[in-house]
Amino acid sequence: MRFEKISPKQLEIFKFAHEPYTALICDGAVRSGKTIMMAAAFLEWAMHGFSGAAFALCGKTVRSAERNLVQPLLALGSLARKYRLRYSRSLALLTGEYQGRTNSFYVFGGRDESSYMLIQGMTLAGALLDETALMPRSFVEQTVTRTLSVDSAKLWFNCNPASPAHWFYREWICRAGERNAKRLHFLMEDNPGLSPRAIERARASFSGVFYDRYILGKWAAAEGLVYPRAAEGEGVVPSLPREYTRFCASVDYGTLNPCSMGLWGYCGGVWYRFAEYYHSGRDTHVQLTDEEYCDRLEQLAAGRPLEAVVVDPSASSFIAALRRRGRYPVRPADNSVLAGIRDTAAALREGRIAVCDCCQGALREFALYQWDAGSQEDRPVKENDHAMDEIRYFVRTILRGEVFSFA
Repeated sequence: MRFEKISPKQLEIFKFAHEPYTALICDGAVRSGKTIMMAAAFLEWAMHGFSGAAFALCGKTVRSAERNLVQPLLALGSLARKYRLRYSRSLALLTGEYQGRTNSFYVFGGRDESSYMLIQGMTLAGALLDETALMPRSFVEQTVTRTLSVDSAKLWFNCNPASPAHWFYREWICRAGERNAKRLHFLMEDNPGLSPRAIERARASFSGVFYDRYILGKWAAAEGLVYPRAAEGEGVVPSLPREYTRFCASVDYGTLNPCSMGLWGYCGGVWYRFAEYYHSGRDTHVQLTDEEYCDRLEQLAAGRPLEAVVVDPSASSFIAALRRRGRYPVRPADNSVLAGIRDTAAALREGRIAVCDCCQGALREFALYQWDAGSQEDRPVKENDHAMDEIRYFVRTILRGEVFSFA
C-alpha cells in the first residue's frame, strides 16, 4: 500500500502535528481517506517527537482497530522503509523503532461501558481513536484523561457522523474552538484515490439517514420510516418461479409477541425471501410452544435443505428445541441493531436481497417500522419489527463479509 496522491484536506491532517492544537477531529463521509491518513500522520508524529513513550490506538473493538489502523500501517511501503514496525497480536502491541527511538502503541477496544478499565492507570503521550462515535463516553473520556500528564500530548479523533444529539458532536465538534481542537470535515471527493465510479457506487448503496451521514457527511437525526425506499417498493419483487440453489431461514421468536420466519432462496447472485410464516399469539389468543414453532418451520421449509436457520440469540429455548431435532444447522444471529439496519438498507438498495410480494407480513412492517423520534439515540420503535428483525438477522449473519457496507 502507498499513497498515490494526497488531497489538500488530507494534507491538513499531517500539518496538525506541527500546529498548537491539542486535538484533531476528522469526521464526515465514508471512504474519504481520513482513517489511513490519520494513522500514518499519528505514527509519524509519535516517532519523530517521542522516545520510550506509550500511545493508544483505539477502535470499537481490538479487531476493528487492527483492521482499520494496524494492518494499513504495516502495509504502507513508505512507512515500512522508514520505521521498523512489529506487531504482537497476543499482546495487542505495535512497537516502532526509528533512529534509536522506540515507542509502544497499545491497541484497545472501546466496546462497552466497562472498557474504560482496560486503559485506566496508563500514561499516554497521545491517542488515536477510530470510530469515536461508536465508543462509550466513559472510554473516550478515560483515554483523554490518560494523556493529561504529558504536556506535548495530542488527541486524534476519527468518526463517521451519527445523531446531532450524540455527546461527542455536542461536547467536541460543536465546542472545537473551546477545546483547542482542529476539525476537518471530509467528503468522498476529498479522497483522490476514489474514482468517480466508486463514489457513484457508494452513493447508490445508502438511503435515508445513512445517505445523509455516510455520503453527505451530515450529523443527521434518524426520523421517519427506517426503510423508506423499501416502503415504496425498493427491493420488492414479484413472486415468480425461480431455480434456487441454496436455502436458509431466519427467525424472530415470540410467544405472545409475533413470531416471524422468513424462507430465503439463492438465485443468480440474489437472496430472495420468497416465503414467510407470521404468527401473533396476542392477536390470535393462541400461544404456541417451542415444538409447535419447530413444526411450523419445517412446514415452511417443505423439505428443502436449509444451510442454516438464523435465530434471535435470546431465544435459547427455541434454539435448543431446533437443535434437539437435528434437522438443520442453527446459528444464533448477529443482533447488531444499527449496523444491521444499515446493512439491510444497503443490501436492498444494491439488489443483494429481495423480498417477494407474497411476504405480506414483511411488506406491512416496511410501511410501519419507524425511528423513535423521542430518543436521543438512534433507536427504532419496538413495534412492527418482527419481520424487520429476522431480515436483519439474515443480512448480518449470512451476508456479513460481503462488500455492501461502506462504513
